[in-house]
Amino acid sequence: MTATDPALTALAQGWCALSALHGRIEAHIERALQAKHDLSVREYSLLDVLSRQHDGEGGHLQMKQVADAVVLSQSATTRLVTRLEDRGLLERYLCPTDRRGIYTNVTEAGLRLLEEARPTNDAALREALDEASRNPELKPLVRVVESLNVPA
Repeated sequence: MTATDPALTALAQGWCALSALHGRIEAHIERALQAKHDLSVREYSLLDVLSRQHDGEGGHLQMKQVADAVVLSQSATTRLVTRLEDRGLLERYLCPTDRRGIYTNVTEAGLRLLEEARPTNDAALREALDEASRNPELKPLVRVVESLNVPA
């Protein structure tokens, strides 16, 4: 295969289209969350991921798992957690069975903000997908996203 191979060119074009769709959606949601709730997409995602934790076996996520879930490095995730903790939306505490482990939980204020922001996030996502579907290059990708049935 060469750099001008049609298969590679098609693959690169597909990746560019997927990247463009992601960028458009994220930017649209970011503007809506910032305007209405003073939250970034990453902050919303972190609150959402952490709100799904539960007590019991495997119920709490380690920072690496959180970082993977919000698609950030561990250091960026730690900075994000610190920002939200400073705003009173998250709290950290030591793992009761392993004093080296630190857990992060969403506070009541964080849960309230998440619930207030969820309809904004969902509406902005729908708007971004509807807008993207009017672009012939992005329409097939939008259909794929809409057809996914991924558990939360």
